[in-house]
Amino acid sequence: MDHDERWVAVNRYISATLVQPDAALTEALQRSEEAGLPAINVSPNQGKLLHLFARMIGAGRILEIGTLGGYSTIWLARALPKVGQLITLEADKRHAEVAARNIERAGLSDIVEIVLGKALDTLPKLAEKGGGPFDLIFIDADKENIAAYFEWALKLSRPGSVIVVDNVVRKGAVVDAKSTDASVQGVRKLNEILSREKRVSATAIQTVGSKGYDGFTVALVGAN
Repeated sequence: MDHDERWVAVNRYISATLVQPDAALTEALQRSEEAGLPAINVSPNQGKLLHLFARMIGAGRILEIGTLGGYSTIWLARALPKVGQLITLEADKRHAEVAARNIERAGLSDIVEIVLGKALDTLPKLAEKGGGPFDLIFIDADKENIAAYFEWALKLSRPGSVIVVDNVVRKGAVVDAKSTDASVQGVRKLNEILSREKRVSATAIQTVGSKGYDGFTVALVGAN
């Protein structure tokens, strides 16, 4: 068994013993696959980690940048109180339609709002309307613009807010300063910002699993 197979096997074991996703989450993945959405959603154990992050900080308002089929949205929304709110931004109309149905089947339509449009267009509008601050912000969209998404996330946060950014290791390519991959350079730009930004304290964790080799960043606002 090679390393990749072991990673997948361990992920399945963890999900079966510690996560135990229910029917709504399983159906969200199935419906997304049937609709032809890319299989780039977070894994079950990562979804539960996001859920636990939200519960640990007592999140009442969550912002998600990148909805896809709503799988991570469901995990996050379930951590909210009944009067909580989750706003999720999605650029692709087809993705938003699938996500809306998945969220409705999960019984979360009352606390989840899907905003259609490119995030760099919708984030300024959200800020103008006084949409913040959010307690938890999850960034899982195109990595070329990840630094800009983070800057907006910071504007929409408060001291104590947590910002989580997914897919920041890029199979290890993040160490290559000369990479011509726009996603790699996007992550590197984010890291440069984080290294200088005095309003946050951040770290990144490498991960392996059913999604391969990658990682995520966690930033605490107002920690310095």
